[in-house]
Amino acid sequence: MMIRQAVPADAGELVRLRAVMLRTFDVPGWNDEWREPARQTLVDRLGQAEPALGAFVVDRPDGDGLAACALGQIEQRLGNPSNPDGRVGYVYNVVTDPDMRRRGYSRGCMEALLAWFRGRGVRAVDLRASADGAALYESLGFRRTREPGMRLTIS
Repeated sequence: MMIRQAVPADAGELVRLRAVMLRTFDVPGWNDEWREPARQTLVDRLGQAEPALGAFVVDRPDGDGLAACALGQIEQRLGNPSNPDGRVGYVYNVVTDPDMRRRGYSRGCMEALLAWFRGRGVRAVDLRASADGAALYESLGFRRTREPGMRLTIS
């Protein structure tokens, strides 16, 4: 298996894989209006000389697109006793096409992403785990936190 860092030309496939992941959640009012802005964001961010976005992918064995990916970004927050400089990684968009699962692709992409974070001095990494992904993340050392999450959607 060959894990590689994503490039701007992968943006369309990364958006396609994101849709695969998002379809597993109950998303009310689903539409495709988000796809082009998301693709453009990926093109812009993956094209930066030193991106704050890490994106690692596995190409499909037949060469027709991507089989899996893991994306994450570095956020600068205020420091705290366990993370004085406040740099935090956030993982999102970890997905493997259904017909490509159980081959270690998501694990490989996650390991590459975690190495990318470590190489940039990130000392804490957060993510939200689906029931399907929890075992993988736990095997990589992630643990549930005590911090309750909340969100406000501004309309």
